[in-house]
Amino acid sequence: MKRVFSYALVVVGILILLYPKANEWYENRQQDKLMASWDEASFDVSAEQQAQQQYEQLTDLFNEESVATETPIRSPTEATATTPVPTPTEAPKAQKIAPIATIKIDKIKLKLPVVEGATQKNLKSATAHLKETTAIGQVGNAAIAGHRMRSKGRLFNRLGEVEVGDKIVVDTKDETFTYTVYKVSIVEPTDVSVLNYNNKDKLLTLITCDPIVNPTHRLIIHAKI
Repeated sequence: MKRVFSYALVVVGILILLYPKANEWYENRQQDKLMASWDEASFDVSAEQQAQQQYEQLTDLFNEESVATETPIRSPTEATATTPVPTPTEAPKAQKIAPIATIKIDKIKLKLPVVEGATQKNLKSATAHLKETTAIGQVGNAAIAGHRMRSKGRLFNRLGEVEVGDKIVVDTKDETFTYTVYKVSIVEPTDVSVLNYNNKDKLLTLITCDPIVNPTHRLIIHAKI
């Protein structure tokens, strides 16, 4: 009986150790699916919230992701006492989200789907265009947010390597837009001036958290056509 219990603890421990990687694999798979379905996507973009409210809500979204990635790994005995063991049947259900564009930055080998609306579900496997900001490629300021994951190359992880003069290419269903980075800044989470625009320039603003671990600020990439 003791031997069986020991084996059970070992299995539980292995499952707990593997769960973060399995979850990351699932999110990567969702990202790949979005990219694969890009040519078949149909869009029905509707505005639901003001741009400033969405920007402010990013603080909660970034903080939620930061807390999730910092959850300590418990010992097998602690896990069995307080935490249900993840099983294959508990895998997240497929998310029905469709890309409205793709974003590419060759400098950091980045190519990601862009979906409409910054929600935790959307940001786990894609970047998100903030509703009520300007449409991509139009006069105004189009804002795209993304998580800055700890894993090398995941989502906006390498965005801090982008410099003035680098190119950002955004493909929509109808057109390809090439933006040139003109400013890189780190701001307070309450600084909504990053969404400002004039009536002549076609701007793109990329938003993520900074630093990667225990973020307190926002890393902002400013670009224009």
